[in-house]
Amino acid sequence: MTPKTDLPELIKQIHQSPLKLVVVSSGGGTNAIASLLKVPGASKTILESYIPYARESLAHYLLKEPDQYCSLDTTLSMAAKAYSAAKKIDTKTNIDKLVGIGITASFATTYEKKGEHRFYIALQTRDYSKSIECVILKGKRSREEEEQLVTEYLVNLLAEIIQLPFNYPDHEEEPIFKKVEADESWINLVNGDLDFVSSTKRVPELIFPGAFNPLHSGHIAMKDLAEKKTGMEVSFEICIQNADKPPLSYHEIKRIIDQFSNGENWVMTKAGMFFDKSSMFPNSVFIIGADTLVRILDEKFYKNRKDMLDKLDLFNSHNINFLVFGRKVDSRFISLKNVSLPEHIKKRFTGFDEEIFRDDISSTMLRLESQLQIHD
Repeated sequence: MTPKTDLPELIKQIHQSPLKLVVVSSGGGTNAIASLLKVPGASKTILESYIPYARESLAHYLLKEPDQYCSLDTTLSMAAKAYSAAKKIDTKTNIDKLVGIGITASFATTYEKKGEHRFYIALQTRDYSKSIECVILKGKRSREEEEQLVTEYLVNLLAEIIQLPFNYPDHEEEPIFKKVEADESWINLVNGDLDFVSSTKRVPELIFPGAFNPLHSGHIAMKDLAEKKTGMEVSFEICIQNADKPPLSYHEIKRIIDQFSNGENWVMTKAGMFFDKSSMFPNSVFIIGADTLVRILDEKFYKNRKDMLDKLDLFNSHNINFLVFGRKVDSRFISLKNVSLPEHIKKRFTGFDEEIFRDDISSTMLRLESQLQIHD
């Protein structure tokens, strides 16, 4: 049997290390944060701890409502955002000593839960992201014992980072450990040393921005139509850090890139706004849905109408054109002909009508179906 870790002593050694943490926990794992804080020296290690316990609070923290509140994807997003916060809070510590940690859990409570008891821990650093996920036997432990299990995993995970002796808990259930090492180009992009990373050495000209979570047949059909229309090759663009979404973890970056296994081109950027994209890739054609065009033309995202029109004029100065595909918005299908365009940019947009292309596939529904299959 694995010898039990002296947690207070191990936490004391962690506090004596140069490690700096931002820890975010939801639904469980609060005891882990408390255990780190109650050992003297915590102020040397903990930059910030945050507990968005209510669902509304977690959605506010992530700037979006997650598909599932207790899941690996949600926990990875929390860790990536925590790491981003650590970089902003502490600008003096060497960046490779900064760590973002996310924890989500579904544990015993005052009523019997229908689903599994489980927890996820995710860690984001400069060079890699790592995760632990574990389904635990329902009814085997009290809430306090379930919380203690998470604490032991977190403390030993931190000990492993700084090469202290560690022993993960020995128990009946089998945890799953995953680690994704970042390519050096990813690190340089995250740190702002590169504008973009591409699967080819060419600067992309026909660009399809999106989350591609997952890549599906509708995306491929749009790619094929756009390539036939323009005679150019599509590059799928993944924005790894957007103003209105949490940054992507290395797990998520790898998962998205691995989808492009049939020779598709891709490019990664941190350009969340189309005005940033147009400056980065002048003389390009962008593939967008009509719903995206509606957001581009929404005055609430600008100071006033003049500000909007001035920014839209950047599409003229950078010679940017758009191919617009129809999309279902709420219960209504809209295409370019349903969108009122300002006169000075109208010639920049070419539409594909419903009779040419229509695909109502929902990426959100595909993700949920995939997650349900995993838990079946």
